[in-house]
Amino acid sequence: MYDPSKLSELIRFARVDAGSTVIDVYPGDGDWTRLFSDVVGPEGRVYSFVPAEVAHFKNDPFGRMRTLANEPGRENVEAVSADLVAMQQVTQLADVLWLHLFYHDLHTALMQAKGATAADFNRAVYERLKPGGYYIIVDHAAAAGAAESDTQSLHRIEPGSVRKEVEAAGFMLDEQSSLLANKDDLHSSKAFDPSIKGKTDRFAYRFVKR
Repeated sequence: MYDPSKLSELIRFARVDAGSTVIDVYPGDGDWTRLFSDVVGPEGRVYSFVPAEVAHFKNDPFGRMRTLANEPGRENVEAVSADLVAMQQVTQLADVLWLHLFYHDLHTALMQAKGATAADFNRAVYERLKPGGYYIIVDHAAAAGAAESDTQSLHRIEPGSVRKEVEAAGFMLDEQSSLLANKDDLHSSKAFDPSIKGKTDRFAYRFVKR
């Protein structure tokens, strides 16, 4: 996770407020789900959405989110799971959809195993958001010109490529942030390499449903 000041800025950037409905896609350890739960309060809702494409992992990501949802004070959290493009089956319309360090995975064989593509997913997000809702993407940046070529090998994606794909689904770029940028990252190492892990050059986009 990030230091408190960056966490606060990212939540502001995401436009998550008291009473918001948020879909946290592939929530990992649940850190963001907990943060959003605290912010949206009792009148809000957080869907901790574990894609079926990864629900079979040995660390039981869906089971962990169900345990999180049963923590005291987490009555506003619901752990859900379905195929990536079937969010409408397990969630309600949302104000914000949050995608943290995951968008590049939409271009990998694992995530496309059930037939989903990045274009399919972006359309599904568009359908799940209320008019004026926000689609937030934070990810590891690839080198200029790399497009989607480093998604499998380096777990990175070129920001401009993401913008092009998301706008093709009908979204409009509302704001971008350099809060997580790192000019010293050469974009040549795998995102999980010890030399750069936790310090990758990251981009943050906020798209809005027209």
